[in-house]
Amino acid sequence: VQLQASGGGLVQAGGSLRLSCAASGFTVNYYSVGWFRQAPGKEREWVSIIDLLGDNTYYAESLEGRFTISRDDAKTTVYLEMNDLRLEDTAVYYCAADTGLWAVIAGTPQYWGQGTLVTVSS
Repeated sequence: VQLQASGGGLVQAGGSLRLSCAASGFTVNYYSVGWFRQAPGKEREWVSIIDLLGDNTYYAESLEGRFTISRDDAKTTVYLEMNDLRLEDTAVYYCAADTGLWAVIAGTPQYWGQGTLVTVSS
């Protein structure tokens, strides 16, 4: 069972990145998936969550509509499209999954992927 996050990198402020979270070893179709991030010296925070059907999505208010989460169950992958990136978006981004939506919302999902670093420069 594995979640593999990728797509991070160095980008200038105002730019865009798309993160991918690929699942293997389990059927991600039955899981709610979330993206979390942890900036240097700060606690981990949730960024966005998509439920197992993809019918409901949730975003941290601080994002102000700049990010979009989506899922492609055929590819067992969840994406996070990040636009108009700001310096404060610099962080390690993690994806996580659980069969229970509330576990993901609570930050206690069963499966975690390794992080992918996003660095936004001025």
